[in-house]
Amino acid sequence: MDSTLTRSRLVRWYIAICAIFLASGLSIATWASRVPAIRESLGIENSGVGLLLLGMGVASISGLTVAPAVMARLGARRGMLAALLCVAVGVAVIGFGSDVLQLFGVALVGLALFGFGNGAVDVMMNVEGAALEKATGRTVMPLLHAFFSFGTVIGAGIGYLAVLGGVSVVAHAAAMGIVIAVVAFAAIANVPPRESAKDAPADEQRAHWRERLATSLSAWREPRTYTLGVIMLGMAFAEGSANDWLPSAVVFGHGAPEEAGPAVLAVFSVAMTAGRLAGGPVVDRFGRVWVLRILAVTAAAGLLLFIIAPFGPLVYIGAALWGLGASLGFPIGMSAAADDPAKAASRVAAAATIGYVAFLCGPPILGWIGDHIGLLNTLFIVVGLIVASGLFSGAAKPLTVPESENETVGRRD
Repeated sequence: MDSTLTRSRLVRWYIAICAIFLASGLSIATWASRVPAIRESLGIENSGVGLLLLGMGVASISGLTVAPAVMARLGARRGMLAALLCVAVGVAVIGFGSDVLQLFGVALVGLALFGFGNGAVDVMMNVEGAALEKATGRTVMPLLHAFFSFGTVIGAGIGYLAVLGGVSVVAHAAAMGIVIAVVAFAAIANVPPRESAKDAPADEQRAHWRERLATSLSAWREPRTYTLGVIMLGMAFAEGSANDWLPSAVVFGHGAPEEAGPAVLAVFSVAMTAGRLAGGPVVDRFGRVWVLRILAVTAAAGLLLFIIAPFGPLVYIGAALWGLGASLGFPIGMSAAADDPAKAASRVAAAATIGYVAFLCGPPILGWIGDHIGLLNTLFIVVGLIVASGLFSGAAKPLTVPESENETVGRRD
């Protein structure tokens, strides 16, 4: 089906997937930038925030787990739309529950909706990204993930302005929820239906959805899925811990004013975005393995500087190195999972699941540990995981796929 795409439709597909990545990043930064205010409004400590994150993490794992089934049943297009609308509603409920009702349970429900939607859409948008990479014949996954980072930059910037301007959490969250919903409808309208994404037109014969689900889950029986997962584990921890805990670490760990939290998060996000914008050509020039090793060293060094330095310019520099070093781990893992086009969808879904389990479930654990040893000391754990990711970078070495198989897939897709 993909071979029938015109150039203009391919461009619209490209822009649509970029917009979906951006919306996901925007939602996460909206939540992260207001964590200190939400914490104060609800009257909770780090462990309470950790419990909120745990609820979001459990819901996110559920979204990750059911994403292949959603794709098999509804297709990627309708699945992504439903997931993004769930995110939009969840963001609004977080603001209403924490700022208006000041009820922990309502905020938790909002985070569950937010987490479930983001977990599901993360798998599906990465599957779409891998297909787009094959359709264009270029390394585009880092650029797609750069748009996720664009979303976090925009979200952190809006959060910073909202704090400075005294905008309430509920007004901020409601506005962002509306924006995400609008982006969802506009983007999905430009995603072409594809058989490999389980959303072929109704007049085409397809295998039963249970057979398509079994194909989607087949990657979990492959050892390479788990070796790639180690790479993504460390880098997802590096990114997830920043999104959820960096503002709190700045405010409550370094003793900085509240507006410094989203400001440092913005520096982290800008650095990550810059790394992803330059990532495609750099990976093509030096190869996945060496790029991952160098960036692991960069991320570990930056995080150490962020932890150890007193609040000031060095903290901002550490956040920048941390963001730059963590920028390509996830997109390179996605590209590696998609090396074989015949199995790209199932492998990308499995690899994304491993990465996002760390991305979403790691921060709640860090919050619980942070109550005992402090947030800054807790981040030393993330340094160790980044080092482990670098040590396992050899798993991202490109696979050799038979040319005949590539040609067959090209005709089918």
